[in-house]
Amino acid sequence: MGHPRRSGVPAVILTSSARRILATAAAAFCLAPLAQAQGSAADWPQQPVTFIMTFPAGSGVDVVARTIQEPLGRVLGQPIVVDYKVGAAGNVALEYVSRAKPDGYTLVFGTAATHGSNAALYKKLPFDVEADFVPVTPILDVSNVLTINPDVMNVRTLKEFVDLVRANPGKYNYASTGNGTGTHMAFAELNSRLGLNMVHVPYKGGPEAMQAILKGETCCIMNQVQTVLTQYKAGKVRLLGVTTAKRVAAVQEVPAIGESGIPGTQGFDSSTWFALFAPKGTDAAVVAKMNAAVRQVLQMPEVRTKLEQAGNTIRLETPEQFRATVRANRQKWAEVVKAANISIE
Repeated sequence: MGHPRRSGVPAVILTSSARRILATAAAAFCLAPLAQAQGSAADWPQQPVTFIMTFPAGSGVDVVARTIQEPLGRVLGQPIVVDYKVGAAGNVALEYVSRAKPDGYTLVFGTAATHGSNAALYKKLPFDVEADFVPVTPILDVSNVLTINPDVMNVRTLKEFVDLVRANPGKYNYASTGNGTGTHMAFAELNSRLGLNMVHVPYKGGPEAMQAILKGETCCIMNQVQTVLTQYKAGKVRLLGVTTAKRVAAVQEVPAIGESGIPGTQGFDSSTWFALFAPKGTDAAVVAKMNAAVRQVLQMPEVRTKLEQAGNTIRLETPEQFRATVRANRQKWAEVVKAANISIE
């Protein structure tokens, strides 16, 4: 039995090619509003860009983010918003960004720890530090420095420190800015190399850890140079050695740990870096645009001077170069974690 036809409406028979043309046109019509809403990479950014912070306000990464925030906003033509997702040595922030829309408007302010040692320390991360993120740009290298409360440990050199700890195994506690952070791993590497028996006490971030040192709750910390300068200049803490291969200009009088001559310290280099990462799938053109903008900001005399005077070294790399840095960093810390026999659930 045939289908009834409406009176006055002629039947239209489409060829297969005509049907394909109509289907293509319909798809383009449906996608047009989406493309217009998202904009092209050339138009990015058309709204504020958010930096998701891995560590709390007042921490080293926060100080650096705040330093570049305003000038970077000027270069991009859109404000930079700083948002804190703190916890689990940066993993809370990384999980959040790994699930964010890859449109270039949500980036994570990561470190050599969040995208390096954490992968070896935490066995059940809900993301992959390489596969789920796009390296956008490094910002700077940061030296840690062995910082002590002289009222708790009355020593003046690294050798005196080592001798005191070896004579009192298990007696001295060292602070960190959290399990698996760069401050934790730098101290763990030193202890492993020298066979020191110390107790690790993790805190929620740099400010809290520094207060613990000043109060004498713990004896020492491998904290970032920029976060201890004020207390050092005020004579409240003593610096015994920087963790970079060479001395740091901001505290030129403090020797590098590797030049101490103590067996096991040769070649010691446990610095970290700060950097920006985007969710996987972010347009390469957007990544390149942010990389170029950050480079421009880091080469502004007022920004460069401020960061370098705080004990940092500017790092300029393309996204491709930085990807290789991230991979090498991950491999290095995997070896350190294995040698120190550290694991965090």
